[in-house]
Amino acid sequence: MTTVSPALPGDERLRSAPIRHPLRQLVRLLVLPALLLCVHGGAQAQKQSKDTVQAWITTGDQTRLMARGADAAFQSGTRAATVIEVDPSQRFQQMVGFGAAITDASAWLIQNRLNPQQRGALMNELFGKEPGVNFSFTRLTIGASDFSRHHYSFDDMPPGQTDPALAHFSIEPNRADVLPVVKAALAINPDLRVMASPWSAPGWMKSTDSLIQGTLKPEAYAPFAAYLSRYIGAYEKEGVPIYALTLQNEPHFEPKDYPGMRVEPAQRAAFIGGHLGPVLAREHPQTRILDWDHNWDEPGSPAAVLQDPVASKYVNGVAWHCYGGDVRVQAALHDRWPDKDTYFTECSGGKWAPVWSDNLQHFARTLVIGATRGWARGVLLWNLALDENDGPHLGGCKDCRGVVTIDSRDGKVTRNEEYYALAHASRFVRQGARRIASTSGYDQLDTVAFRNADDGSVALLVVNSAKAPRSFAVRLAPGQRSFSYTLPAASVATFTWKP
Repeated sequence: MTTVSPALPGDERLRSAPIRHPLRQLVRLLVLPALLLCVHGGAQAQKQSKDTVQAWITTGDQTRLMARGADAAFQSGTRAATVIEVDPSQRFQQMVGFGAAITDASAWLIQNRLNPQQRGALMNELFGKEPGVNFSFTRLTIGASDFSRHHYSFDDMPPGQTDPALAHFSIEPNRADVLPVVKAALAINPDLRVMASPWSAPGWMKSTDSLIQGTLKPEAYAPFAAYLSRYIGAYEKEGVPIYALTLQNEPHFEPKDYPGMRVEPAQRAAFIGGHLGPVLAREHPQTRILDWDHNWDEPGSPAAVLQDPVASKYVNGVAWHCYGGDVRVQAALHDRWPDKDTYFTECSGGKWAPVWSDNLQHFARTLVIGATRGWARGVLLWNLALDENDGPHLGGCKDCRGVVTIDSRDGKVTRNEEYYALAHASRFVRQGARRIASTSGYDQLDTVAFRNADDGSVALLVVNSAKAPRSFAVRLAPGQRSFSYTLPAASVATFTWKP
């Protein structure tokens, strides 16, 4: 990890979006000193000619962190031994975006351990457009996760009591930090898409009468569907539309010290087909239902739900996590159900993997490149921010790492390897972009390419996993226009050009 000041790494500083909202006015005032230091990076991007290719590079030794590399130029033909073919005419999924979860821990740190100037600068950097990194996708927890300072649902009852009418439902636990942070993110990026996942139904709905372990009681299917619908409605009233919903985070895992709930595929199919699907179709038709929200190693579980003819018509897609299995199962399942969307919704780095360079390559190669080549419309990592002690948390992971680390003593921000892996996509691949064809996996070079919908610009991500520099050419199809480049060892690069 490398600790830097609250401004963006390199010689670029923060620049706010046009002001159309009072909170944007506040954000702009807070980052005004950074605005005065803004250099030529954004202007260069605007002046980019059709024959010029811009490069942005992060190296595993951290000597270059999202730094501008030398420009390249298109020419006719190439003699390079390694050629990456990019074909914009072959189009695949439309992108929702990249980002990380605004957990209770992340929101609490941003609200309570940053002063107003630090908070405004970090939020504008994370969710603002260039030179910000333009996160446009995030995830919320419906109630507590292990990264909460206390365990709660939005309808807790004393042991032995129930509330099937949801008379005690309230999102009050989110008002102090989660809602303000999400609203601030939306003020900076109104196109931000928000998905949400419960770690547990309220305890009284479960076999354990507790947030810890257990499964959903059959008689609680209707109240739990109403509970999730009520959550969507409450957030919408706060100006936070819920783009997508999963009915349970990691439904095949019952943690012993934080909220969780086991829900087998037959239960999920019955709940979605008979309760949640009809309720959301009636009350919140704009919110998508995603199944699974768990690891790559059990593709048969979401397949069983998609095979159910009643549940399947309500399921928009499948959400995946990284903690077991192989990313390639995403494409395999998509091939069976090409009408269902794919999302990657959780992965965390941590102290169990201490080598910065290896982590950078893994997250860029496996999650940003592998997940999107496997049809993911969005890629989310876990905690957006954690503190210097890998918290706050209550149970669960004791050594997880946030995308950024906020020092709870002075508010200094450390941008971790996950930040750079995400930023190499999020800053250049705008919402609505289409993934396009690119060859990958040759000479330890992995790639993915996108074409933005607004101006037709292309962003090509390349990871060099070799321990030595790699030279290659990028050739556009159809035709023979190409450019050549050499990437340092153990590096990630984004190349951008206009058609």
